[in-house]
Parts: sequence; structure tokens; C-alpha cells
Amino acid sequence: MERVNQTSSVSKFILLGLSSQPKDQKPLFTLFLTIYLVTITGNLLIILAIRSDPQLQTPMYFFLTFLSFTDICFTTTITISYAGCLTQMYFLYALGNTDSFLLAVMAFDRYVAICDPFHYVTIMSHHRCALMVALSCSLPHLHSLLHTLLLNQLTFCDSNIIHHFLCDISPLMKLSCSSTFVNETVMMTEGSFILVTPFLCITFSYIRILTVVLKIPSAAGKRKAFSTCGSHVTVVTLFYGSNFYVYLQPVSSYTIRDHMATIVYTVLTSTLNPFIYSLRNKDLKQAHGNIGSLTH
Repeated sequence: MERVNQTSSVSKFILLGLSSQPKDQKPLFTLFLTIYLVTITGNLLIILAIRSDPQLQTPMYFFLTFLSFTDICFTTTITISYAGCLTQMYFLYALGNTDSFLLAVMAFDRYVAICDPFHYVTIMSHHRCALMVALSCSLPHLHSLLHTLLLNQLTFCDSNIIHHFLCDISPLMKLSCSSTFVNETVMMTEGSFILVTPFLCITFSYIRILTVVLKIPSAAGKRKAFSTCGSHVTVVTLFYGSNFYVYLQPVSSYTIRDHMATIVYTVLTSTLNPFIYSLRNKDLKQAHGNIGSLTH
């Protein structure tokens, strides 16, 4: 990464990736290329299925379309050139947190659908859905811009080797030879707020949903209500579990072991999303079937 700051002697960063062994490079490249292609194909099929089926033009699938689009962009960000380290970090956080906010919005949608079904159409109007998507995209970009600008103020004058497969904020701050107090303070306050707030909204939504569903007298009614939330809960568990493990800890404690957790929320979650939502959703299965019949 080229540095404009004259006080810095580091002109570029070297990403070590997941392994520095030459024998591992081809298998890892093949593995992640396959995962990338599956992610792109799966999420594109979700978008195409939703856009082509009039029965899927509801708020839940409107949000799922944007989630799939964000996942495509998010995964593509991980594969950009090493030379754009700050650019990569900016989009990593902007798109990753957009995923987080969209998951919160989808939880709110399920909350309204189950807890207040008679006012669902009024509350989840197209205008309100578009506004929630706009906020879910804009707030993460402002958050990412703040941390990118703060990182750009640091001086790197010792090692330029990043023990990671992408330009993440924690390993970058560990390389700095200037004080990272401001960066760490903002990361643990504003950063935690941006990460935890959507999760708290999701938690509140599902507590309310659970309270309402448990009052349903029939077992069939309970199963139907829970089935509409199963896919979302699975994705939320994968996404937030790995995120909290990586980011809700001091920079000094960040180790190579955190790579696996980073892979889960940057790569694996985006890859599994289309399968999770499709396999547990009859409407999407039918839409995929319709697309398949049109191609023959």
C-alpha cells in the first residue's frame, strides 16, 4: 500500500495469507476460487429467483435481495489486489457492517410479521423498507470511513508483513510504531456500538417473537412460525459468533488463530447464505425450479 505520509518508511504491505508454504498455495487457491465462484453463483441465483417471481415481491425477499448483493460485493472485496490495502479495509468494514444491519432489518421484518401481522403491510411499506436499506448501507460506510482515516494517520516504520490473508484493522495496528490509543479507543467504543447495536435489535426481536409464538395453542402453528425464522437465525449465529470472537477483544490479543473466525464471516457465511435460505424456504425452491425450467 503506497503511503503519502513522508514520516513513514514503509511503502507497501506484504500479506502472508493463510500459509507461507509454496506447496500450500495451489490447493488454497483452488479451494478459495471454488468457494468464490459458488458464492457468486448462489447469491446471483437468489437475486434472479426473487426478481423473476411476482409472489416473492415482499419486504422479506426485498431485504434478502440486498443481503445477497452485499454478500457478492463483500466476497469480491476479499479478492482485490494487495496494493489497495486501505481500500480493501474500507470496503471490508463497510460491506460487512451492511450485512450486519440488513440482518437486523430482516429480524425486525420477522418480528412485525409474527407479532403484529394485521399491521404488517402498513408498517413494512415499500417506502419504509427502502429507507431501512438506505440507512443499513450509509451508516456502515460512515463507520468504515472513520476507521480508515484514523488508520491513515498512523506511522509504519518497522515490519511491513501482515500475518493475515486480508487488510484487517487489528493486524495493521499491531504493525504501527506510533501510538494507536485513539484508534483502539474508537474501535472499542464506536466500533463496538456499530457491531453490537444490530445484534441487540435482533435479540430483542427474537425475544418478542419467542414470547408470542409460545402463546400459540397448536403445535403446527408454532412450527410454522418458527420455520419462517430458522434460516435467519442460522445466518445470524454464524455471522455474529465469528465477528464477536474477532473484534470484541484487545488488539494485543489478536493472533493467527483468529484467521479461521475471519474466514467464517468474510467467506463462509456469504457462501452458505444461498443454501441456508433456499433449502429451508419452499417459495425460493419453487422459484429456482421455475428458473431451471425456463433454461431448458
